[in-house]
This record gives sequence, structure tokens and C-alpha cells, in this order.
Amino acid sequence: MNASTQTPTTGTGPAGPDAVARVLAGAPPTDPDGAAAGHGDRDPAAQPLRADCIADSAGGLTFDVTAPQGSHPVWSAALVLRPRDADGTHEELRLPLGPNGSGRLRAVLPSTVALPEGRWNAYADLGDGREPQRLLPGDNDLGPLVDRRPLAGIGRLGVRIPYTTRSGRLALRSWLRGPHAEAVDLLADAGGTTVTGRLYGAALGPGARAEARLRPGAPEEAGPAAVVSVPLTGDGADFTFTLPYAPLAERWAGGTERWDLWLRAAEDAEPVRIARLLDGVPEKQAAFVHPELPVGCPAGQLRIGPYYTPDNDLAVRVTGDRPDGAAPAGR
Repeated sequence: MNASTQTPTTGTGPAGPDAVARVLAGAPPTDPDGAAAGHGDRDPAAQPLRADCIADSAGGLTFDVTAPQGSHPVWSAALVLRPRDADGTHEELRLPLGPNGSGRLRAVLPSTVALPEGRWNAYADLGDGREPQRLLPGDNDLGPLVDRRPLAGIGRLGVRIPYTTRSGRLALRSWLRGPHAEAVDLLADAGGTTVTGRLYGAALGPGARAEARLRPGAPEEAGPAAVVSVPLTGDGADFTFTLPYAPLAERWAGGTERWDLWLRAAEDAEPVRIARLLDGVPEKQAAFVHPELPVGCPAGQLRIGPYYTPDNDLAVRVTGDRPDGAAPAGR
């Protein structure tokens, strides 16, 4: 991980040439959250630690941790972020954890530190010889992330959103993309979906278009995917396009089909995934629900509509008509 060696000041967090340290993550056993087993938070004698998270408008995060009563954190204390990737390709990230008033410790994850895309469990290492403890979530102030508008010319966009795991622990969802096509608004009717958005890290040029790509149903089916291309209109970094449902319905081969949405900024540009990341909501699938509407086709009646995947990428789902109107689960 290419971590910055200087931590910009956010609040009163510490800074210096050793502000961000890197160590290779090991491969300890995992709990249901993907957390390493055998850590201090499993010891009944350990005092549970909570962390409040405060976001800034640049995308940085400040962690304010409740210090255990009678503890005396040393210079090596750190807030530790451990990746939940199964293959262990990412490194553990350590952020200095220093005093910040009575009974509080503070660590800063600045926007300049490139945190690889994925999910990260949060721990506190108090430098007392104990294994790092999993952190519990406290209060979040994510207001600056709502409708965040980074500079359009930024080459790489980092987004980090804290969330609570199923077992009640603190974790981060991180995205690192460049260029990035942000979906701002969707309007769906029986004819198709209109998407308005904003492009970061690239400029719209001749031949700019949106693409819907049919996702293979199984790994062994991977190969050249069916692609439906539609033109888009642009105004600076802002773009709009309408994806009609008829071409998707004509290609329907049965069951549930998913079409991933991409954007090409110009004729010869590499496609970038269209997603919604800049609003402070870690999981859009339940928060932004769009209708699946009936669409006729030669094979029968279908239901088609847009949705966000668990990674907050934008897709369109095509399925045979369901009498109960329920959408099938899945990515």
C-alpha cells in the first residue's frame, strides 16, 4: 500500500514522518465478520472500546476512541485497519493513536492515504503488549460526505464510509477509483432508465457513450458479453443518457439477467463502472430501491428495473414477470 508519510492535520491528530506505518497482514483465523480471531476483544477482562467517526469534506476520517480507564497508551499505540479480502493481497494499515483530551484517543485517516478498495475491520492497539482489540461503533458524523463534490479533474477518487458489521463491530467500506462515473439521479419508466451523473478524472469527448453489458450467468460462461450502447449528452463533467429496455428484453434468454452499466468518456477510452459512492451511505441496495416495471417481449412478460449492487455499482435487472412483484435477490 502506498501510504502517505505525512498525515495532514484533521482536528488535533498527530503528524510526522512516521505518521502512517505499514506491516504485512498475516492470515489468522476469521470470525463471521472476517475478523482475525484470538484478539483482545474476546478476553472477558478487556474493556470494550468504541470509536466515533468524523468525516471531512475531502473524504478523510477522524476516529475518536474511548480510552480504557487507567490505561496509559504509549507512543506505539495505533488504530489498525485489517482487510477482509480472502486472498490476503492487501496490507494492514496502522494509524498513530494519540491522546485527545481526557479519556479520548484520536487517529486520522487522511484523504491522501490510498486505502485499497474493499472492506476493512477496525482495531485499537494500545501498545500494551495485548493483541489489538476490535472496535465497536460509536457516533458517526458523516454530514460532509453527503452530496460530496470533489474536484472534477481529480485523477483518483477515494471514498471511505464507516459501517456496523452484522455482529456489531466497526468496519470501513473503501472505494478507490479513477476515473469514476458517479450516478447522481435515476428516473425509470416502462420505456427505460434515464441516468444523470458526473464524471471524475476524465473529460467527455467525441464518441462518449454508456454501455450496458450482460453479466455472465456463471464463471464458465465468461467471454465476450452482449453490449447495448447508447449515446450520452454532456455539459462539462455532467452527463445524461437513457438506456431503453427494449434491446434488453429482445435479448432475454430466460431466468434473471443482470446488465452492468459502464461509461466510455470517448471513442477510444477505457470504460469505467457507473456507481453511486458520494453520499455517505455504505450500502445502497436497500436504501435506494427503484421499481421493476412490466415490459412486453416476444417471449412473454418481463420485469425490468435499475438497482445498486452490494458494491454500489449501477446495474439493470431483467426477469420473468413475478405475480408478487418481488425482485429476486442477488448481486
